[in-house]
Amino acid sequence: MPVSPTVYNAFVTRLFLNRNRLAVAFFAALCAHSADLRIGIVGTDTSHVPAFTQMLNSADGAKDHVPGGRVVAAYKGGSKDIESSISRVDQYAEEVRTKWGVEIVPDIADLLRKVDVVLLTSVDGRIHLEQARPIIAAHKPLFIDKPLAATLEDAREIAHLAKAAGVPWFSSSSLRYAEIGATMKFADATGAETWGPGPFEPHHYLDLSWYAIHPIELLYTLLGPGCESVTRTSGENSDVIVGRWKDGRLGTVRAIRPYSEYGAVVYRPNQILEAKPQPAGSYRPLVLQIMQFFETRKPPVSNEETLEIFAFMDAAQRSKDQDGKPVTLR
Repeated sequence: MPVSPTVYNAFVTRLFLNRNRLAVAFFAALCAHSADLRIGIVGTDTSHVPAFTQMLNSADGAKDHVPGGRVVAAYKGGSKDIESSISRVDQYAEEVRTKWGVEIVPDIADLLRKVDVVLLTSVDGRIHLEQARPIIAAHKPLFIDKPLAATLEDAREIAHLAKAAGVPWFSSSSLRYAEIGATMKFADATGAETWGPGPFEPHHYLDLSWYAIHPIELLYTLLGPGCESVTRTSGENSDVIVGRWKDGRLGTVRAIRPYSEYGAVVYRPNQILEAKPQPAGSYRPLVLQIMQFFETRKPPVSNEETLEIFAFMDAAQRSKDQDGKPVTLR
């Protein structure tokens, strides 16, 4: 358990009075280590797992190291009906076990006894509600990797359970903190367009949630919440989703299949800015936000905005089902 500042200062003072500097150094190192959060991972079927673990468990001073916590345990999980899940879940579990000393546990209940906070990283959004239930019941703060859920109803139920239990959570795409999101957000933006990969996964009802969540979240990063209606036009190699904000602004997302780089155009009163197309970039800015959230318990993205992003995708799905008819957000 972390050592309180009062105990630490009293002990250090006494040791200094006795001129025992070696003991001071040892105790300080012990306190610093004990203050590290014990992090658990649920779902080892995404490349985010070894990437996040490397940043958190690498030595101080290592490239991309993120301080403040250490991944100590992981539950593999996995979804047998998603090839990209079942084909990688054992591989990534073994990688974090052998390279970073992470204990692989048989179930979520066992994991919760060993950790302070949780990264829910399962690639399958359909099982996030089921996996989040015991985490919330154990009052463990959690970050839920994209997608938050596979339906708007599941997303809202996660939020409802967490609010009732007083458990802080947040979910975000790494694109929110990548170069475009960090440099092209302007208070006077009158509209924006974003684009990025939009492949589908047949088991997810909200097909945009599987991968197009990235350019959609980027759009929300640039414009903020406040969308009231959505129109979606589907083509063979891409879908175009247009949202109308309550203040009259328009935001457009182009989900490109199978894959593409990411890009954006931002409209300002006397200026049009276009970002150079780029890959997703490093996960480190997101991991820094996650660790700050675990420390402060304050989500960097409001839960309300995250739920509106899912309402946006839900409206886009209903528009697609109605051949492109404008649909209001629920």
